[in-house]
Amino acid sequence: MRRTLENRLEALCRKFGYAPYKMSRFEEYELYVRNKDFLQSDRVITFSGRDGRLLAMKPDVTLSIVKNAPEDPGAVRKVHYRENVYRQDRDSGNFREILQAGVECVGDVGPYEVSEVVYLAANSLAALGDGTILSLSHVGLIRHALQKSGLPEGCRKQALDCLRQKREQELRALCEANGADARPPVTLPRARTIDDLDHLESCEALEELRQITALLDPAQVRLDFSLGNDMKYYSGLVFKGYVRGVPASVLSGGQYDRLLSHMGKNARAIGFALYLDQLERLEE
Repeated sequence: MRRTLENRLEALCRKFGYAPYKMSRFEEYELYVRNKDFLQSDRVITFSGRDGRLLAMKPDVTLSIVKNAPEDPGAVRKVHYRENVYRQDRDSGNFREILQAGVECVGDVGPYEVSEVVYLAANSLAALGDGTILSLSHVGLIRHALQKSGLPEGCRKQALDCLRQKREQELRALCEANGADARPPVTLPRARTIDDLDHLESCEALEELRQITALLDPAQVRLDFSLGNDMKYYSGLVFKGYVRGVPASVLSGGQYDRLLSHMGKNARAIGFALYLDQLERLEE
């Protein structure tokens, strides 16, 4: 099953012009220190190189791709990879070697590139047969709903926590306690298809979601706004892929323009990673 997914993704990437990307097992530790807010964990395996530099076993591939991406106006760099990363397990606290494959699109990214990456993600999952689902969210739409509600800025983190945990009644009570209109935000936990959002005021994020869902098989996609709570990292579309029999997501991705801005690059980006170790659990 893992090999099927890898082969499907590689074939799609070749078809759409994504070049293979290969990085060293090690990276300068400073890269991760400067961008630790964009890592899943700030724990990194480090060691001293022969030249005295502090190196790290790579916990992430995206940072390396963004760091090395050329800044040519109007250009888009499209790459795919298959790499091992080294991360701390949340349950045991031990470090694990994780095999992942992924796609990154960096540069003058527009609606076409966004749609293309989501299409690659959905069709990679489809290679696993029935029982797969791609969940979509959009940070821009969440922000729009909270602004339209009139919820005070100081309460929005709590509102995001309610969305992440799908606590609709608590979200409604929070809006009412602060004199805000509960209708825009409480719509989000209920929405499963784009039609569930028809009564919301139109905005750029809603139209982007509408265009993307129109490209995908309705049976294999759903909306899930509990995914869009990490506004520190994601800036637009967010998505996760699931397969029946695996308790965690096997695919995760989205738009991450804030990382590029933080690294001093005037560009946009979107990508996703497939967690191939999760599929090994399913095979076992």
